Amino acid sequence: MSFIDLNSDVGESFGNWIMGDDEAIFRSVSSANVACGFHAGDPSTLARTCRDAVASGVTIGAHVGYRDLSGFGRRFLDCSPTELADDVLYQLGGLDALARAAGGTIRYVKPHGALYNAIFSHEPHARAVVDAVRAFGGGLPLLLLPGSVALTMAEAAGLRGVSEAFADRAYNPDGTLVSRREAGAVLHDHEQVTANMVRLATEGKIVARDGSVIATDAESICVHGDTAGAVEMAAAVRAGLEGAGVEIKSFV
Repeated sequence: MSFIDLNSDVGESFGNWIMGDDEAIFRSVSSANVACGFHAGDPSTLARTCRDAVASGVTIGAHVGYRDLSGFGRRFLDCSPTELADDVLYQLGGLDALARAAGGTIRYVKPHGALYNAIFSHEPHARAVVDAVRAFGGGLPLLLLPGSVALTMAEAAGLRGVSEAFADRAYNPDGTLVSRREAGAVLHDHEQVTANMVRLATEGKIVARDGSVIATDAESICVHGDTAGAVEMAAAVRAGLEGAGVEIKSFV
């Protein structure tokens, strides 16, 4: 492909607790998955993040998650579909208000952490997320893992489903992400990561942790903002992609 989106999870600091370096990573990415206060982020952090994204020309997306601040949204919550849909809609409304005050608007939705992984196969929660996005209006695209049931539901509901790949995460041979509970789930070798993402963008392939090759059709690449060395990794991936003739720009 001639271009691809590069996104990162941002706005995840909370009060005096600092997570990542959003201002620095904005120099490399084209899209920002801004936390919505349920897994991370306080109102002032989110407002500042939206202002910085607008100033940097970075597209704002809503990074919605389970209501799980203490677990950073990385624990599955067995809530009802109605409760989840209401929670997602609430998050969209709150972040959109802050984005508009900053001179921008939310342009897409990306579920976070456990919610993102759950709706790969959990149909009730996938339906809840899709219903909430539809209820919010504006036809916002959903950024999701390829092959997820949520991706199929989104497209059936008339929403654009956008597949993404993860630069700093290891893959299982079936295309799912290696659980963070397992050693080696998070990748830190910039050369390895960059080579894998260039392969993705130019050949549509990713190498899994067992060495097998996975065919992957992704429009966006994520570098997690909370990963150690995220700023340097994002810069390395961008440089590698551009060196291979791939332009970095938002999918919206």
